[in-house]
Amino acid sequence: MILSSVLLNAFAQVFLRKSMMSFANTEFSLDTIKIWLPQLVTSIYLWSGMLCYGVSIVVWLYVLAKTEVSYAYPFLSIGYIITAIAGYALFNENLSLLRIFGIFVICIGVILIYRS
Repeated sequence: MILSSVLLNAFAQVFLRKSMMSFANTEFSLDTIKIWLPQLVTSIYLWSGMLCYGVSIVVWLYVLAKTEVSYAYPFLSIGYIITAIAGYALFNENLSLLRIFGIFVICIGVILIYRS
């Protein structure tokens, strides 16, 4: 269940990123919000991301009912790994050696906590 919540949260990030990519070169102002809002309200990616977040929260509440928060919470770090790989694979985002090392460190931390 923990991994389900983490995956849903990571998918939410990917969907939200996709929904905002068309606004990447737009400056933030009240005028741009007027333009963004109608486009965002009708974006399937925005709604998919929000749905993933909502389901993720419900699943996470179930996890917290059954598991110690000090055990469960570090597993959210797996979301960093998933979103970094998804960003690289889907959006051609930078995945430098330093980022890969950081992801490796996160993995080691999660493994240590899992084994404790």
